[in-house]
Amino acid sequence: MADIYVVEDDRDIQEIEMIALKNTGHNVQGFSNGKDFFRAAADKAPDLVLLDIMLPDMDGYEILKKLRLSEITSHVPVIMVTAKTSEIDMIKGLDIGADDYIKKPFSVMELITRVKALLRRTQGEQARSILRLGDIFLDSSRRIVMVGSSTIELTYKEFELLKLLMSNPGIVLTREIIMQRVWDTNFEGESRTVDMHIKTLRQKLGSSADHIRTVRNVGYVME
Repeated sequence: MADIYVVEDDRDIQEIEMIALKNTGHNVQGFSNGKDFFRAAADKAPDLVLLDIMLPDMDGYEILKKLRLSEITSHVPVIMVTAKTSEIDMIKGLDIGADDYIKKPFSVMELITRVKALLRRTQGEQARSILRLGDIFLDSSRRIVMVGSSTIELTYKEFELLKLLMSNPGIVLTREIIMQRVWDTNFEGESRTVDMHIKTLRQKLGSSADHIRTVRNVGYVME
């Protein structure tokens, strides 16, 4: 089940798309303009967007550009759904960052098949690169870490340390294991290096630092 946003000002087409997607088990919201869509996306990023080009307040190309520039929505897959059928229009959308293109008029079966294929591909990629724990978000492919809606800047080692901890939730990692995985070394007695990086990482995570728990005389666990 995915959260899908349909941005389409033609009420009949929007209704067809929404009914078809709801019948296949997805959560669907419809929007007739870019303003309402961005307000909802800021509150909760969708798993996929069906985007018309001709809209009353801003065109689909402008919406797509804004989606790709935002760290919160840059990874969201987008299918352009439009009556514009020229090769130039298709190339323009794909160049900006669209993942697929459906021409109007389209069949419901085509729509469902395209959506299913894109979700299968992108969700598989995201599962490998994106980690979430509480309000901490880590995207290893883009090397982005966010706490809530704020991006935090980490050093290379801090990022790798956080990624290791988030990849093993609930598992106590000894200082030796952390040294091996993050620093690629077996040096014993270097636990101070780990401790100092944990300290700075906690400082940067702010109120979310409590997710990292110290296991005395052993190591650390993220929970």
